[in-house]
Amino acid sequence: MARPKDTGSWGEDQAFKYLKKHGYRIIERNYSCRFGEIDLIAADQRYLLFVEVKLRRSDGFARAAEFVDWRKQNCLRATADLWLSLHETDLQPRFDVIEVYAPEGVDTKKPLINHLEDAFQ
Repeated sequence: MARPKDTGSWGEDQAFKYLKKHGYRIIERNYSCRFGEIDLIAADQRYLLFVEVKLRRSDGFARAAEFVDWRKQNCLRATADLWLSLHETDLQPRFDVIEVYAPEGVDTKKPLINHLEDAFQ
C-alpha cells in the first residue's frame, strides 16, 4: 500500500507528464516557501501556470478541484506572489488545477486527467 506522500508524488508525476505532452515547459516542481507550496509551475508562450494537483480515486463524493478551498487559494496566491517577486517574467500568471482520477490508486494504468485552466483569480 502506497503512503500518502508517495501517492501525491505519483499524482504530480501524472500532471507533469500531461503538461509536457500538451506543450508546456515545466519551470519548477514543489516550490515551497513560508506561505505554502505550489505543486507545479509551468509555462507556454503566453501564460505562467501555478498548478495545484489534486488526486482522487473518484469524484463520487466531490470533484477534486472542490478541495482547493479559499484558504488553499490564499496560500497559493501568496506563494505565487513571492515566486513572482523573485523571478521576472512577461508571461500572464494563471492559477490552474489539475484533477487526477485514479480508481486503483498508483496502480491505475490510465488515470483520467482534467485540466481546469484559470480555476480561480
